[in-house]
Amino acid sequence: MATKETKRRGRPRSFDRETALEQAMRSFWEQGYEATSISDLTRTMGISAPSLYAAFGDKRALFGEVVTEYGRVYGGFLSRAVAEEPTARRGVERALREAAAEYTLPGRPRGCLVISAALNTAPASAEVAESLREMRLANVRDIQRAIAADVASGALPATTDAAALAHYVGAVMQGMSQQARDGADRATLEAIAELAMRAWPRTAGEKRTGGGEGEGVREKRKKETGPRPGA
Repeated sequence: MATKETKRRGRPRSFDRETALEQAMRSFWEQGYEATSISDLTRTMGISAPSLYAAFGDKRALFGEVVTEYGRVYGGFLSRAVAEEPTARRGVERALREAAAEYTLPGRPRGCLVISAALNTAPASAEVAESLREMRLANVRDIQRAIAADVASGALPATTDAAALAHYVGAVMQGMSQQARDGADRATLEAIAELAMRAWPRTAGEKRTGGGEGEGVREKRKKETGPRPGA
């Protein structure tokens, strides 16, 4: 006879939650949020619909977990690069090189989930699209703060439009993601990154690798800029 405690806890989970979450991530990454159905998810995750709802909630809640896990495992390299490198130029240059590698790694979907997963969403999924849009814009704001700091320190010309330059980098990253999904290889994306960096403004006599900045500015940037789920 089952005890009250056994009834309260219910049957033990018969699947590995982390593995199921990884499989769900791949479905959303490959197909996008809107095109991925519950049937797709249960088939890919190897679980029943009741098990999915019991473990993760609805599709929207599952996607939220997927985005968090994506940021922990695969994303965040852009904000880390910008925070860790001594100048915005060096940070962006590193991030674009890493994007070329990350977006084309064998054995996993191409491109960036945060960039591509909410394309062509229905009005009912506007909240999902808006959440991913805000993540992308947060990355742009991180870049803009780094550029503004370099303008203030003299590492970039005073005439530099920090907002426009940051959005330019965001556009390049999004374009590289889509190019990867269309089949571009790493070498092609690296060439795009190199061309993109030629548009970066420089002060007189600045070397290609960019100038330095004070340790205080760098530490302040690290505190302001945490890893983002997006690229």
